[in-house]
Amino acid sequence: MSTDAFVHPDEIRSMFSSAMSDMYRSEVPQYGTLMELVSEINQNTLDADPKLAESLDYNGELERIDLERHGAIRLGKPEELFNMRRMFAVMGMHPVGYYDLSVAGVPVHSTAFRPIDEEALKRNPFRVFTSLLRLELIEDEDLRHQAESILAKRDIFTADAIKLIYLAEKNGGLTRTQAEQFVAEALETFRWHSNATVTLETYQKLHDAHRLIADVVCFKGPHINHLTPRTLDIDAVQQDMPKRGITPKAIVEGPPARSCPILLRQTSFKALEERVKFIGNSFDESLGTHTARFGEIEQRGIALTAEGRKLYDTLLAATRHAVQINAGGSNARDYETELAERFRAFPDDYETLRVEKLAFFRYNVTKAGLNAAKKGDLDPATPVNELVDQGYLRADPIIYEDFLPVSAAGIFQSNLGSDEQKNYSEQSNQDVFEECLGAPVGDELALYAGLEKDSLTDALKTLGVHKNVA
Repeated sequence: MSTDAFVHPDEIRSMFSSAMSDMYRSEVPQYGTLMELVSEINQNTLDADPKLAESLDYNGELERIDLERHGAIRLGKPEELFNMRRMFAVMGMHPVGYYDLSVAGVPVHSTAFRPIDEEALKRNPFRVFTSLLRLELIEDEDLRHQAESILAKRDIFTADAIKLIYLAEKNGGLTRTQAEQFVAEALETFRWHSNATVTLETYQKLHDAHRLIADVVCFKGPHINHLTPRTLDIDAVQQDMPKRGITPKAIVEGPPARSCPILLRQTSFKALEERVKFIGNSFDESLGTHTARFGEIEQRGIALTAEGRKLYDTLLAATRHAVQINAGGSNARDYETELAERFRAFPDDYETLRVEKLAFFRYNVTKAGLNAAKKGDLDPATPVNELVDQGYLRADPIIYEDFLPVSAAGIFQSNLGSDEQKNYSEQSNQDVFEECLGAPVGDELALYAGLEKDSLTDALKTLGVHKNVA
């Protein structure tokens, strides 16, 4: 079969993310309200900051702003993760990063399925933060075996979805008709089901062990638990949510507000309490409630190098050690004050971040650089920093495309009923996760380093200074 007949994976991803958004908007009406709020604040921010608008436009970011950035699901058993990798591969999404959320009190480990090519990210940056339940962290042995037994009986993928995944793998892609059917079948995996697969008593036992365990084990599939738009001013969103009848979580996760945003800041509205039908003892149904699905907002900043990330982790750990958010979030202001004070040690201008190699940048030749190259005015040994200072090279932030384990855990905890910060003993196990996945996870730092290196190599070649060193 000619590959010309195949729909590009980027287009399939766009089809899927659009269908997912429509489904979630119908299931969680507050999500639509949140989208409207974020859109208004983004436009106001761009109107007030033309320089930001120009930078986003120059780097191909402007068109991405209004696209949903990510969703999140939680899986229960290894074969679910294995087949989820195959499903997302059809959409051009690959596992990047390993996140151990048990260090922050959530019994899962995770990866992010996302596009990894720069052009693919520009076309549609949709990604899904995907977690696998760690049943070994359930201390009650009988309850652990019961959870395993419940999960063993379910199949979260439709038969047609698996067939189409196989076809895509065999043929190298999907035709238009197949792609449309694939999106429809894939969507069923993420749909909310108000009928639980267990009794209310079993649900309560799992819930008491950890709310997230009940969310993963007790339902027919890994319902999408949130979708996340990208904002340019997360503090404005946090402040304005109550004005729209939306209750935000106590704090914005991640770094504090900065002149030069780094990594990722996230907040959310409290999860909805939804009516659920549980299996009765005599095949009737009993009613109860479940809290899991919510709306999230993110603001993305520059990707940090290993040294920058080390500094970030050190400052965040010191903050969390000094002030732990309590269950009700009443000391949120104390935490925010401590966070801001600690992060005074993190440089807040792009030039320092670049020169000290704390963050990743994309290099481009300026008009002045092109003119100098044409005239032959450039010394091949001119250092990169000097080329930037002379205005011959432009350095723009490379946006962070991934996640932060402590922030993700904080969002999960808040929307499972508490803002309390607590930890399991650290039990990271990337090897086991990758075995379940059926593939190694990508190294996000290597991806950013590659983007920076490639852009610099191309820019220096254009300037004719191949022997250049930083």
